[in-house]
Amino acid sequence: MWRMRERWQEGISKTNLKKVVPFFRGFTVRAGNVRNTQPEVDGTPYCLNEHCRAPHPYIILKKTTSLIFVSMETLLEQQRRYHEEGDRLTDAMGKEMIHPSKTQREQINSDHRLKQLLDRSMECATELKDLYEDKDGLRKEEVQALSGPNEFAEFYSRLKNLKEFHRTHPNEISVPMSTEFEELDKAREKPSDDMQTLIDFTDEEGYGKYLDLHEFHNMFINLKGMDKIDYISYLSTFDQLFDIPKDRKNAAYKEYVLSMLEYLQLYTQKVKPLLDLHEEMETVHKDFDEQWKDGNFPGWPKEATGALIRAGAHLDLSAFSSWEELASLGLDRLKSALMALGLKCGGTLEERAQRLFMTKGKHLRELDPSMFTKTKPSKTSSKSRDAERQKEIAIFEAQLYRFVEILSEQRAATRENVQRKQARTGEEREESDEEHFSEDDSDDDDDDVPYNPKNLPLGWDGKVIN
Repeated sequence: MWRMRERWQEGISKTNLKKVVPFFRGFTVRAGNVRNTQPEVDGTPYCLNEHCRAPHPYIILKKTTSLIFVSMETLLEQQRRYHEEGDRLTDAMGKEMIHPSKTQREQINSDHRLKQLLDRSMECATELKDLYEDKDGLRKEEVQALSGPNEFAEFYSRLKNLKEFHRTHPNEISVPMSTEFEELDKAREKPSDDMQTLIDFTDEEGYGKYLDLHEFHNMFINLKGMDKIDYISYLSTFDQLFDIPKDRKNAAYKEYVLSMLEYLQLYTQKVKPLLDLHEEMETVHKDFDEQWKDGNFPGWPKEATGALIRAGAHLDLSAFSSWEELASLGLDRLKSALMALGLKCGGTLEERAQRLFMTKGKHLRELDPSMFTKTKPSKTSSKSRDAERQKEIAIFEAQLYRFVEILSEQRAATRENVQRKQARTGEEREESDEEHFSEDDSDDDDDDVPYNPKNLPLGWDGKVIN
């Protein structure tokens, strides 16, 4: 009897999944009540990811409430198909890596295609691992049925089911796996107009060439106490968060940093899809914890509180034989010494000197509890909350520093592009906008830095002014 794994039969139809893989080639796959998808997909490889428009040999669904799979594959056939697909994916990744990319657009598209192939290869390896582990025992049953005493009866039973399937579905078309990968090769060698725009960028971003920080510039200049700088100056200093005083880093500042952090993270995923952001952020957190513990994180010096204050204000009483000698130090010095010990520091000069002299040669546990100050829990908890809030903002800044470092090339290009645009007249800007779309994909000279060994000024067109 032909079997289908239980998790495909029940798990997919009853559970919302982010990805439904693999695509059962040669058989109809129908989906009902599926968001962001076509209501029916019949044998055509199609990617339904909203961030990608490329065809793939599998289907991605975002949310599924009802699915009906018609599959005639055995578990052994699934294993064979996963092995074949894994080999073809490896070959496709090799071809993608050696394929030359002349422009920034081509490089970004190539990285996204490679990322999709890599993700699918990992999924195939995971499925193979599950099949070989055979935790439900279905593979073992299938092998026993093929090698048992009634193998001929099993064979004719499967043949009957196969004929019945083709009788009831006479118009089904089977698309070989090789055809799908041939289509991928054609899309890579000669991409269509739709395939040249796999990722959505704003006009200001120039398909991954520049950053679009106008929104965050407006947010920054509207923060309380911030300098009203122009956009070019902002591009040079927006990551210098360590120069902003701590007392200005309030809730509005936190919202500003989080908004920019979200933008930079999404932008990085677009221009560098192969970069492991999870690993990068783990490194950032590890380095941040060490710097925060040592008080070396930029813009957040460790405050001299607690034991540090006590150590600095400690007074050695061995050199004093009476409280009168202590009184000669003055009110301020006695107050500092009493605070270092956690004792009450009020009263006259004589009372402070006598109170401090009583601690000579004694441990703090031997003193009268009434001599100590009473800490207010509300103030302590408030300080603790402030410390947690400051640490939270600081770690957001650490992540932002890392993203700015990753996107340093785009940042420099953005500043040069803004300067070049501001040097143009209105007519020159309109002409440049008209020429942008025709020259962007065919000419890669704009991506190169002009040869300028003498550091001469540049014209509106980016060329050296002689």
